[in-house]
Amino acid sequence: MALNFKMIAATTVALLPFMLPVAAHALDDAQKKEFGAFIREYLLENPEVLVEAQQALQEKQETARMKQAKVAVSSNTDKIFKSTYDVAIGNPEGDVTVVEFFDYNCGYCRRAHADMEAVLEQDKNIRYVLKEFPILGPDSEAAHKVSDAFRKLSPEKYGDFFRAMMTSEGRASEESAIAIASDLGVSEEKIRAKMAESPNTASVEETYRLAADLGITGTPSYVIGDEMLPGAVGTAALSEKLGNVRSCGQATC
Repeated sequence: MALNFKMIAATTVALLPFMLPVAAHALDDAQKKEFGAFIREYLLENPEVLVEAQQALQEKQETARMKQAKVAVSSNTDKIFKSTYDVAIGNPEGDVTVVEFFDYNCGYCRRAHADMEAVLEQDKNIRYVLKEFPILGPDSEAAHKVSDAFRKLSPEKYGDFFRAMMTSEGRASEESAIAIASDLGVSEEKIRAKMAESPNTASVEETYRLAADLGITGTPSYVIGDEMLPGAVGTAALSEKLGNVRSCGQATC
């Protein structure tokens, strides 16, 4: 009895990864060739099926990523929200916390900085934790080393240093970071001495491990409540997640 390959292709193409191994055993060589030709014809005539399949795959991957990140947040709560390497600005005693993984040379971080500043201006009860994550090359690594030394020498001015770095023009580097530190009253001599005495190796290693556990591959990335939010998500999304944590204890109620 002849097989209706067009019907098979039209009704099962979305399930090909699961059905092809079965079909391979059920068909002879000629049938396999005919079946493949009809599948190709169907996909060419209905390319939207491929778009739908790609969207379904992305949704599946995003769901898995979010699940992994929630487990990682739960397992690393103290290191994420209370690490001794980090400084909290905004309101250090605030009732809700947002943690940002950032790189001084990240263009998206610089654009998103204005979003976070707007959120802090509107809500004076947010604890904003800065997690330095230098991933954009040697200049970033050098700038973050200076930043770490500045934090250790003058933690009360770290917020000013961070804001100056994020709003400065040009690429962040050791030289630009030292210049900003000097403008804020910490000399180059003191910065270099602290860098030699107390390098930022341990803090960066901790941040890299956390990023790997959370599935963070770029900056900015935020942790709010039990969720990790990748990318420059904007003021509305940040405010919504923070509000949810207040109302139900989770980023999504």
